[in-house]
Amino acid sequence: MKILVTGANGYLGTGVVSKLCEKNVEVIAVTRNENNSIDKRANIIVSDIFDVKDPFNRYNKPDILLHMAWNNGFVHNDISHINELHLHYNFIRNIAEQGLSKITVIGSMHEIGFFEGSINENTPTHPESLYGISKNALRNAIELLCKQYNIVFQWLRGFYIVGNSIRGCSVFSKIVQAEKTGNKLFPFTTGLNQWDFLDYNEFCNQVVATVLQDKINGIINICNGRPEKLSERVEKFIKDNNFNIKLDYGKFPDRPYDSKAVWGDNSKITKIMDEYISNEIDKSFF
Repeated sequence: MKILVTGANGYLGTGVVSKLCEKNVEVIAVTRNENNSIDKRANIIVSDIFDVKDPFNRYNKPDILLHMAWNNGFVHNDISHINELHLHYNFIRNIAEQGLSKITVIGSMHEIGFFEGSINENTPTHPESLYGISKNALRNAIELLCKQYNIVFQWLRGFYIVGNSIRGCSVFSKIVQAEKTGNKLFPFTTGLNQWDFLDYNEFCNQVVATVLQDKINGIINICNGRPEKLSERVEKFIKDNNFNIKLDYGKFPDRPYDSKAVWGDNSKITKIMDEYISNEIDKSFF
């Protein structure tokens, strides 16, 4: 099995590629950066996916596309989301026309827009940011494309990821950066929102488990399945990492499009992970 991973040098991509390299698959990792942090067990190709006319052959005729590439994911109203939407679609369409068996794309809970409660695959989408609008539009377009070419379609809707890396632009990465520079206070919101948080390592595990199976498809929440107050999760993060920095509450207003309490329905990913773990245990006996 050959899995082509785009965005392989991104904050999320590097972790997913390393997990995939531990499995019995050939990982083709694409990045635009000569100097990258991608696991050297992968077949690393330095290339801009938007400039390749024949991506299927250029990237060694993959069986599966895991599309993780996306610019400015943490800048929700950056115009690049709209400007590059057609580039993502054209790349995926060009490679789909030539023989893929499955397309898996990383989505976002921001496709939903303002919502309170548990999100499942049938929850209506009313995105309220350019990022959410673009991801939602790509999801609809790729689902039609997969039906047209009889390709397995997986849309992995990510929630809030907790990692202690200096890379990335999440609140957790920014806290790591602030701690390393010696800041005593970290300007924060009220922290009252309740969201679905998933540790970085578990996010990678869930993505890998999903892409390596095709019994459960369509929209799949990559999530924990329960809400947790933002302030409590961030305070726990600071404590777990033995940081000295303190949260300076109320310095930033809550974003108007952020839900007060939202989490993912984890019924599909739970079934996937149960099967994945069971298979791993079975293999350990041989």
